[in-house]
Amino acid sequence: MEKKITIMGVLQEGLGIGLKNALSLLGAVVLWILTIWIPYINVGTTIAISAIPIELSKGKIISPLFIFDEKYRQFMGEYFSLIGLMLIAIWPAMLFLVVPGIVIAIGWSLSIFLLIDKQLSPTQAMIQSNKATYGYKWTIFGVSFLLMLAVAIVGWIFSKLGSIGSILNFLLLIVMVVVNLGCNSVIYRDLTKDNTAPAVEEAKEEV
Repeated sequence: MEKKITIMGVLQEGLGIGLKNALSLLGAVVLWILTIWIPYINVGTTIAISAIPIELSKGKIISPLFIFDEKYRQFMGEYFSLIGLMLIAIWPAMLFLVVPGIVIAIGWSLSIFLLIDKQLSPTQAMIQSNKATYGYKWTIFGVSFLLMLAVAIVGWIFSKLGSIGSILNFLLLIVMVVVNLGCNSVIYRDLTKDNTAPAVEEAKEEV
C-alpha cells in the first residue's frame, strides 16, 4: 500500500508552499498582532491564524486579509472547547515520561483543521484526526525533528558570525515557521482527503 506522506515528500513540498506564501504569512501575522487588542475580532483572527494550513492546502497564494473573515468567529465555542479537551488529556499524559503526551498530541494535531474545515464537533475532530494520523505519527514526528535539527545546526553556525548572525538567526526563525506551516498543510491535505467524508456525513446526520 502506497504511503500517503513521506518525510522527504512533506519537507520538499512544504518548503515550496511555505516560501511561496512567505510574504502573505508575514502580513497575516503582522495584522494579527496589530489587532490582537480588539475584543471579539481578536478571537476570530486567532482562530484564523490556527487555520493557516487549511488555506495553504488549497494550493493558492493566500491573502493576509483572510484572518478577518467572519466565518472563523462562528467556531469560537467549539475552538475553545477543543483546546480545553486536548489540554486536559495531553498534560496528564506528559507526566508518564513525556512520550505518551507527544504521541497523543501528534494524533490530535489535525483536530483544529478538521473542526474548522470539515465543521466537525470537537470530539469528532479529535477522533477523525487520530484515525487520519494512524500509521503516520513517526512520519509527522520525523518532519518536525528534521526541521528543528536543521534550524539548530544552521543557527549554531550563524551564531558564530557575531552581530550579523543575530539578524540571520531571526530570518532563519521566520523561514522555519513558514516552512513548518507549509509542511502542516501538506500533512493535513494528504492525510484527510480520502477519509473525512464519512465523519462529515455523520456529523450532519446528528445535527
